[in-house]
Amino acid sequence: MFTTRPTLQGTFGMVSSTHWLASASAMSVLERGGNAYDAAVAAAFVLHVVEPHLNGPAGEVPALIAPAGGAVRVLCGQGPAPGGASIAHYTALGLTEVPGTGPLAAAVPGAFDAWMLLLRDFGTRPLAEVLEPAIGYAEHGHPPVKALGWAVGAVRELFETEWHSSAAVYLPGGRPPACGTLFRNPALAATWRRLIAEADAAGGDREARIDAARRTWREGFVAEALLRTAARPTLDSSGERHIATLSGEDLARCRARYEDPVTYRWRDWTLCKAGPWSQGPVLLQQLALLGELAPYQSPEYVHTLIEVSKLAMADREAWYGDAAEVPLDDLLSAEYNAGRRKLIGPTACPELRPGSPGGRAPRLPARARTAIGTAPPLPGWGEPTVAADGVTRGDTCHLDVVDRWGNMISATPSGGWLQSNPVVPELGFPLGTRLQMAWLEPGLPASLTPGRRPRTTLSPTLALRDGEPVLAFGTPGGDQQDQWQLHFFLAVALRPPVRGGLDLQGAIDAPNWHQSSFPGSFQPRLADPGAVTVESRAGDAVIGELRRRGHRVTVAGPWTEGRLCAVARDPDSGLLSAAANPRAMQGYATGR
Repeated sequence: MFTTRPTLQGTFGMVSSTHWLASASAMSVLERGGNAYDAAVAAAFVLHVVEPHLNGPAGEVPALIAPAGGAVRVLCGQGPAPGGASIAHYTALGLTEVPGTGPLAAAVPGAFDAWMLLLRDFGTRPLAEVLEPAIGYAEHGHPPVKALGWAVGAVRELFETEWHSSAAVYLPGGRPPACGTLFRNPALAATWRRLIAEADAAGGDREARIDAARRTWREGFVAEALLRTAARPTLDSSGERHIATLSGEDLARCRARYEDPVTYRWRDWTLCKAGPWSQGPVLLQQLALLGELAPYQSPEYVHTLIEVSKLAMADREAWYGDAAEVPLDDLLSAEYNAGRRKLIGPTACPELRPGSPGGRAPRLPARARTAIGTAPPLPGWGEPTVAADGVTRGDTCHLDVVDRWGNMISATPSGGWLQSNPVVPELGFPLGTRLQMAWLEPGLPASLTPGRRPRTTLSPTLALRDGEPVLAFGTPGGDQQDQWQLHFFLAVALRPPVRGGLDLQGAIDAPNWHQSSFPGSFQPRLADPGAVTVESRAGDAVIGELRRRGHRVTVAGPWTEGRLCAVARDPDSGLLSAAANPRAMQGYATGR
């Protein structure tokens, strides 16, 4: 089939990410002898520079790693709610929801420590070397993508009237960053130079210096600057000024960590995801709900996937979170999903229908039963992801790397974007807003709880065949991530290979869609029952049949749904592959 680009193939190394400069930087690290984990860290810090409207060092990142010859692990870079972030504290302020922006929405930053832990334990290169590309782009400039200018333009008035430290960085000469210019962030470059200098001054071997950098982040000049900004009253999306609950003790205690993945076997594939503190198991539940499938991309096929997604996302609302035990064994069991599968009929169901795994009674947030409507595309409302009109306004980042030794990683960095909080003037980046995903209603799996991780939409994936890691993939997109990944994975698994390898680019390019019949994870947390957004390339036959079946279809532009990245490895031949999303003309794969 026709694709926008070839699926890249080679044997040395492959990278795919949501920005070409991050992909090229990662490849340069591989060329200098680094492994997949060195390359991933380099790419991640470049993404902080070139996609600051989509992620930042004080955000979060989950990653799936598959070291050559080792077990698949989850790297958790999602920081918890601060010790003072209780429901009582927020309700005493007159709030019924965590604001979508501002210091009150800040969880303990998790991304930086996660990348350092990965570099220390699985990388091989010095900290200064892997940060060199990011420092160069921040100090000397990079050509900004259009989306960066759009994002800054949307919050320009806020920056000019309230968030002056953000205006100082993102409105150079009083204007948003523009294509055809060079955009710089010298404060960020200075932060990394000082951190490297302090780590080197601490002495010791490579690992000891990385640990010194982690301490500087948690307890040194970085922590001090973060806390100063967090303590300033800041206008947020509630219309009021608030300060953060974040404390020095919170920063000092927070550590990234490794966990076992949640897995599910589908046919001859085993898929690995982060636990239900993320939405990752939604992908596994969707696969568990599938029975016999109609022909690929037929109207019946698309209808089935939409209805499967509705059931899995309803279970996410009722059961997922870090604040309670999640009955994953039951949610993924054959018996449970056989019963749930019977709910899928020939017509669309707009209702939110969580199940009762193991006989437990589901409990939905009150807001989930009342928040109905189409989310307005307002700046400052949480993650600026794909709106109901199908227009991608930006959201998150993703990167995948595989090297010649067989090391593989899939990571989805996000949070700490420029729209979230004022820039910390001494550092050049803001705090994040992930706490907005926690409910201010007690007794729910995703209730705001001090020390617990807010449930995140970030959802990278690793897939194995015969026990061998063969595929790493993921996408930005907030609540759409595991919907788009389901479509991608099935396109890979159900269609014939190309040139002896997986047809990654064909699966990425295939027409995509998403449904919105559940409460959004970001402010204003609205649901749009029965709504489905479909790329026009899906064709009149599919669109017409979906409407006949009762779906409320919005036909979006031909290239608007999904920002997938993927890399693959054939364990028998050693052949490596990569592909990247052509939508928005920003993501690129590279390799040889």
